[in-house]
Amino acid sequence: MNGLGLPQIVVEPPGPESRRLAAELLRYESRNVTYVSDEWPIFLARGAGANLQDVDGNVYVDLTAAFAVAAVGHSNPRVVAAVAGQAERLLHGMGDVHPTKEKVDLARELCALAPGSDAKRVLFGVTGADAVEAALKTAVMATGRPGVVCFDSAYHGLAYGALEVTDRDHFRAPFARQLGAFALRMPYPEESTWQSGITALGRLLEGPQAGRIGAVLVEPVQGRGGDRPAPLDWLRRVRELCRPDGPLLIFDEVYTGFGRTGYWFACERAGVAPDLLCVGKGMASGFPISACIGRAEVMDSWPRSTGEAIHTSTFLGNPTGCAAALASIAELRAKNLVERAAALGLLCREMLEDMRCAFPARILDVRGCGLMWGVQCASAALASTVVSRVLRMGVIALPSGAHGDVVSISPPLVITEEQLRFALDAIAKSIA
Repeated sequence: MNGLGLPQIVVEPPGPESRRLAAELLRYESRNVTYVSDEWPIFLARGAGANLQDVDGNVYVDLTAAFAVAAVGHSNPRVVAAVAGQAERLLHGMGDVHPTKEKVDLARELCALAPGSDAKRVLFGVTGADAVEAALKTAVMATGRPGVVCFDSAYHGLAYGALEVTDRDHFRAPFARQLGAFALRMPYPEESTWQSGITALGRLLEGPQAGRIGAVLVEPVQGRGGDRPAPLDWLRRVRELCRPDGPLLIFDEVYTGFGRTGYWFACERAGVAPDLLCVGKGMASGFPISACIGRAEVMDSWPRSTGEAIHTSTFLGNPTGCAAALASIAELRAKNLVERAAALGLLCREMLEDMRCAFPARILDVRGCGLMWGVQCASAALASTVVSRVLRMGVIALPSGAHGDVVSISPPLVITEEQLRFALDAIAKSIA
């Protein structure tokens, strides 16, 4: 398996070994975590490029990049070599006490990559939620105001600070009594109504509650919210509303960063830079590491450490994670994968628009950019059926959206045109 191949289904998935492992997992894992049915899941064994292989020997084309993580491909050789080499030298460091050179190198790289001409600073984390929590804390340190404007269908992670600004009762309702009350939620913009949304946001930021609002938190393209790009003019106006004496602008690009949308960062599509930028997922293409990158003027609202940091963690700036991220960023550059995502995005647009025209009663919308697209189906049941059908055709896809009615397309950026065409054709055949 070289990562460039088309599917090879040798036994109908899930095969006998996947079924055996699913039954065993049910005995040991919390029953809330992994959904198990007669048709789900498969258990993964190997990966390369845009291919995944399950424990029964089936080979798939991956349209998910494993939750948009495997930007430079599954088990990319450059990343694997960097992880192996660093693990042999020093697997784990002491990030906020005795750091490593890799932490310095990655911090410098991220500050240089982040949009905007201002000097930058970095706060490292492990998960996307860590990055969001760091941004929320930075905002209150910088402004003294706890309120955060967030948006419908947003997903920012499930730690308690991030959960407060995430918008789905499925995640929030069981824990509502333990959450804070600092979020002010507004509709996520649509192309046809964003001007009225901006007017409403302006009123909020200038109204009676303005004195408690310290940040506006935006996904430039919503991921789990249904692969929904914000209108570019809306992003520009939001940037204008977040004036120097007003709330900070936070962009959550955990999903969209590092080439996913055909730009290094999705906000660059609109030509705007946030005050704080949350990144993760594709930053290291498989190793858990994240960061909040911010303007130095904002980040320096944190006091200088006197020996005990206010915000830290055991794995902050983990050297192996830093090595993986540096290798992944180098691979994005060496193979021009950001530009490649933009080019393949044109193919996605063409094929998905043809699909929408062919099945107007079953496909309500297609939207996206780069290698991040959503096919909104007429119902969640149809989207679920499509995801199940394409799995048996050798294509791994996932549903998204607040109602689960969107088939999400976010493959590794190394996917070949042949693989992409095959996978999109499989979706069309399943919808048909």
